Amino acid sequence: MLSHIFFNDGNVKRAKVEHFMYFCTNFSVMKGASKGHIAILVTNVIFGLNIVIAKQVLSNESIDALTLTYFRFAGATIVFWITSCFIKEEKMSLKDFLMILGASVLGVTINQTSFIAGLNSTSPIDASLIITLTPILTMLISAAYLKEPITSKKVIGVLVGCTGAVILILSNYSLNGNQSRSWIGNALCLLSSLSYACYLVFFRDFIKTKHPITLMKWMFLFAGVLLLPIGVPKIKMVDFTQINTLLYMEILYVVLFATFLTYLLIPIGQKNLRPTTLTMYNYLQPIIAAVIVVILGRDNFGWEKILSTILVFLGVYIVTKSKSRQQLEQEKESKSIN
Repeated sequence: MLSHIFFNDGNVKRAKVEHFMYFCTNFSVMKGASKGHIAILVTNVIFGLNIVIAKQVLSNESIDALTLTYFRFAGATIVFWITSCFIKEEKMSLKDFLMILGASVLGVTINQTSFIAGLNSTSPIDASLIITLTPILTMLISAAYLKEPITSKKVIGVLVGCTGAVILILSNYSLNGNQSRSWIGNALCLLSSLSYACYLVFFRDFIKTKHPITLMKWMFLFAGVLLLPIGVPKIKMVDFTQINTLLYMEILYVVLFATFLTYLLIPIGQKNLRPTTLTMYNYLQPIIAAVIVVILGRDNFGWEKILSTILVFLGVYIVTKSKSRQQLEQEKESKSIN
C-alpha cells in the first residue's frame, strides 16, 4: 500500500506531499505574527491536553517518567527523519551542527529530562508554580542578551498572565495539598524553565535560518544519542505484554502530537514572535488541562477557571502590545529627525 502511494506516479505524489508539508510548517496563507500566534496557541493547547494524557500513561506501572521521555525522543526522531524526506535537503556546516547541538541540549535534553525528574521528586503544584516563572526568566534573559526593553506593558502583561495561572494552580492546592515536595525536585523544575528560556533567546536568530523539520530532526537525534545510557536500559525493562491498546494510543499521542507536532510549530513561533510573547502562552497549559478534566467529569468549571482564563488571555494581549527594541529605536529616530 505504501509503495503504491509513494512510488506509483512518484513525482506527482511527492510534489503533493511536499506542498502539504510546506503548508503545515509555513502557514503560507498567513502573514508574520499571525502564524506565530496560531502556531504557539495550538502548541500549548496540545501541551495542555498532554498533561492529562501523560499523567494517565504514567499511572500505568509499565511506563515510568524517564521511559516515556525516551519514547518521545526516539519516536519523534524517527518521524522527523521520515518527514525530512519530503523537503529539500539543506546544506549544513560544522557551525550549524554545533548550534543545533547547543539548541538540542537546552531546548530538548535538559528541558525535558529535568522537568520529568523534578516532577518525580516534588508535587505537581510546586512544579506548575515554578513553570510559571518561564516568561519572567525569558523577559530578563531577553533584556540582557537581546537588549529587548523591559517596558511597563510587558511587565504588567507577564504579571497579569502569571496571576491567572497561579490562581488556577492554587485553587487545586486544597485538593492536593498533602502531596510531597522536595527542594531538589523544585530546583530541577526551575532548571527546566531556565534552559527553555535560554534556548528561546540564545537561538532565536539561528532558528530563523533553517527549516523546522531540518532543525528538529537533528535536535531530537542529538537528544536521543545523549540519553542513550539512560533510555536503552529503561526501555529494556518495559514489559510490553502489559501495555494495552488504549495505552499504546496514549503513548502515540505523546509522541506524534505532544512532541513531533509541537516541536514542529515552536520554531514557527520563534521566527515570528518575541521570546517573552511566545512563553506567555505557557500559561494556557494548566487551563486547557483543567478544561479537559471538567469535560471528563472529574472537576467543576468554577469561577477560578473562568478568572484564570480571562487573566491569561489579557496578559498575552498586553505583552503583545508592548513595544519591541526596534519599535522604540524607530520612534527615537523619528523624534530626532523632527
